[in-house]
Amino acid sequence: MIYSVIVDVSASEVDKIFDYKGEGYSVGSRVLVDFHFRKVEGFIVGEKQTTDCPPSKLKSIICALDDFVAISPTALELCNYMRQEYHLKWVDVLRLFVPAEMRGNRVRVKSAKQAHIATQGSLENILQSLKPNATKQRDLVTFLYNNGATFCSKLNEMFGNGVVAQLEKKGIVATEEVVVRRTPYKNLQVLAGQQRTLVPAQQNAVNTVLQNPQGRFLLHGVTGSGKTEVYLTIMEQLVKQGKTCIMLVPEISLTPNMLRQLRERFGNTVALLHSGLSAGERYDEWLRLKNGEAQIAIGARSAVFAPLENVGAIIIDEEHDSSYISDNNPRYNTLDVANYRASIHGALLVLGSATPSLSSFYKAKKGDLQLISMPERINKRPLPNVEIVDMALESRSGNKGIFSQRLKEMLQQTLDKGNQAMLFLNRRGYSSFLQCTKCGYVAKCTDCDVSLTVHREDGMLKCHYCGKRFYMLDKCPECHQSSFKQGKIGTQQIAEILGNLYPGVKVLRMDADTTQNKESHGKILEAFRNNEAQILVGTQMIAKGHDFPKVTLVGVLDGDQSLYHSDYMSTERTFQLITQVAGRSGRDVETGSVVLQTYNPTHYCLQLAAKQDYLSFYKREINAREASSFPPFAEIVRVLYQGEDEDACIDELTLQFAKFSNLKGKNPQAFFYLDKMRCPLKRAEKKFRFQVLMKLDVNKKNIIADVYSICDGKTHNNVQVFVERNPQNLS
Repeated sequence: MIYSVIVDVSASEVDKIFDYKGEGYSVGSRVLVDFHFRKVEGFIVGEKQTTDCPPSKLKSIICALDDFVAISPTALELCNYMRQEYHLKWVDVLRLFVPAEMRGNRVRVKSAKQAHIATQGSLENILQSLKPNATKQRDLVTFLYNNGATFCSKLNEMFGNGVVAQLEKKGIVATEEVVVRRTPYKNLQVLAGQQRTLVPAQQNAVNTVLQNPQGRFLLHGVTGSGKTEVYLTIMEQLVKQGKTCIMLVPEISLTPNMLRQLRERFGNTVALLHSGLSAGERYDEWLRLKNGEAQIAIGARSAVFAPLENVGAIIIDEEHDSSYISDNNPRYNTLDVANYRASIHGALLVLGSATPSLSSFYKAKKGDLQLISMPERINKRPLPNVEIVDMALESRSGNKGIFSQRLKEMLQQTLDKGNQAMLFLNRRGYSSFLQCTKCGYVAKCTDCDVSLTVHREDGMLKCHYCGKRFYMLDKCPECHQSSFKQGKIGTQQIAEILGNLYPGVKVLRMDADTTQNKESHGKILEAFRNNEAQILVGTQMIAKGHDFPKVTLVGVLDGDQSLYHSDYMSTERTFQLITQVAGRSGRDVETGSVVLQTYNPTHYCLQLAAKQDYLSFYKREINAREASSFPPFAEIVRVLYQGEDEDACIDELTLQFAKFSNLKGKNPQAFFYLDKMRCPLKRAEKKFRFQVLMKLDVNKKNIIADVYSICDGKTHNNVQVFVERNPQNLS
């Protein structure tokens, strides 16, 4: 048999199929092959009877790397779709479907020795065979008899080393190696057996979805309307039918809460997949899904590639979130991938959000998605009262601080009542920059064209693009003076100010700096849920998906911060962020309050977000998009050029831009816009950055293939060229 193999080497020169001979292998298996005088791993992607390769050059597969087929036929079909749709290399797509640590044999199944009683009979009869003064042996036997098989490591801790071995020699105890699953969040508090009754709107949503088992749905429900219970009920019905399900959430911070609810409903049949797990945990969870021990996969973007068959539903919560679009190689849109995978399995696709993306809502209006609306909170609980505070007026009245007088009053009232508050500021660190007041010098990263952020806790200046760290400056390196001012306040400083304003009040902070450990998200959220703190300060990690019954106040600091990004999506993102974070308030009995601080209180985006009026916002924004030919009425394509040699980048850009201009000349109706420029972020991680931006007619699908073809023909090996379609970040 001839097998078509993709070698596990990410290089354009070898992005093609190589033929190898062998017998007894399966398509989708990982194998070891002899390639270019060395042994490399590879993936079998096909088989055939004949080959054009001369017999003298045809090599044999050395061996299989696993005792199972790593990539199923449906997964290979999805691979082919992604290769064609996003112009990706074979190996870059195939790697998405297996844990990274499987490659190179960097992780193995974990095992441990377990002991159990090896003889028959009652406890009394077994103990009679031991000497009366063999206290530890008798205690260990009694423990095993009452508790069953136990890991030897635990027995050694309890009864001392060597006792198990002594009993094993006597034939009373036997040991064996057993597989040990590494379970993420194994200490997560789970409350089983809760009664769940759907309100009419939820029941209607469930019925509508289940009536069309291959349907495509957009569930638009206000914050607190009970979308999660709809998801869980749909999955419960499908699991009863023997199907599997995939549920995606946009942020790792949302997985502990969702995992808890899934475990309450489905027990150990739930597996978690995301990049924050340890290598062993990720491998074991993947393996549980692969071998059928788990039927439900939950995780961030990468969970869409979970190794499940007979998928009944793919559910994407907070579908509007930009994290579902991969902006690093391999670049892809998770929503499109999920849609194609659902079609392969004949499965449901349910997109859910309180603030759907304009593109998804437009598809629903056109009929490409079936719209299900849940316009009220559960049991008709009121939406929070949102009060917009003009910080310009605060400043003119003498309040130069980050907190308005109204927010401080509301915080005090909330604390006095024993309730909790959440404060949102989408800027981490202590302050956004450090500047010399004498000569104007601003501390910048040596590798990136950005100012360094002050992190006072560890006395460092950090680059939030490349992660590089620098010691705090005592003197200006330009004028040698010691007079500095700091930029805009970050979450770190907010927590410090709150500690001074409200002594004795426990404040928790949740941002990228406090959640670097794999279980940090869960610990912070669990502590806040258990009322161990009264105030939670955070970035967008806290803005969506969380449900804290005692939170009755949300404060939005710098509410217009994201409005002024030079990006056609800035207004949409601002509306989504403010609506989502406001929705964390008043989700239980008490009505919630929100204080929205801004320097632009009359902006329609903020006014409509305060009312949680998505429909009015959609109508206004979609008209503006249509008038200016932005998505979903056009496709934005960015070709990014980056490299350490600035002249080579400019040369490559110039050569390819001429070809793009020629393409536009031949297809003038397909192009709404074409131009070249430096990226707003001119340099990142030592690489200079340039871009070509084009706005294309969405109906001219053939043009994007020509764009990819032009980019493939680059002449400078030291310049990286990437094509991004509808990028989420144009910096």
